[in-house]
Amino acid sequence: MLAYAAGDAAAFDVLYARHKGGSYRYLLRHCGNAGTADELFQDVWMNVIRARATYVPAAKFTTWLYRIAHNRLVDHWRASGHVGLVAAHADDDDDAVDPLARVAAARGCAPGVRAEAKEIGVRIDAALRTLPAAQREAFLLQQEGGLSLAEIAELTGVGAETVKSRLRYATARLRAELADLADFGDDALDEST
Repeated sequence: MLAYAAGDAAAFDVLYARHKGGSYRYLLRHCGNAGTADELFQDVWMNVIRARATYVPAAKFTTWLYRIAHNRLVDHWRASGHVGLVAAHADDDDDAVDPLARVAAARGCAPGVRAEAKEIGVRIDAALRTLPAAQREAFLLQQEGGLSLAEIAELTGVGAETVKSRLRYATARLRAELADLADFGDDALDEST
């Protein structure tokens, strides 16, 4: 970000390539609507562009980026009359495209692999929706944003022990919800505890 602030346009490309997937999934899994997530995503990155001249590295870039995303979500919920964090939800329209299918990581293009990945993605999304908002927020900031306990605590305004508890409860609940997925990375869940 400092290189971008100094006028190196290619540095922005590196930042964007590195953080676009996680930041988009973070927004999408909170609002559950691809159109809204697209709009919020664009706003977040426009804020990054606008802030380049005044950027001060008071925290990791990722922490700063997810604070912008978090604040943009809060603004969106206030404007739409929602209070607090909202769950991602599936559209009632059977013909609607699953928004999470658009953010799948580049993997094998075999139809079986894609179908299995989509099914697992739907299951994970459903499991995430069972989490209380504060637990989901902490879990997504850690898993999608790669933030540490201290960074999540700073961003959400709670103590590190509270974040640790939220992550522990979220992990336990997700494990219970997804217990039948033999290959669901215990590694991913173990990293959050």
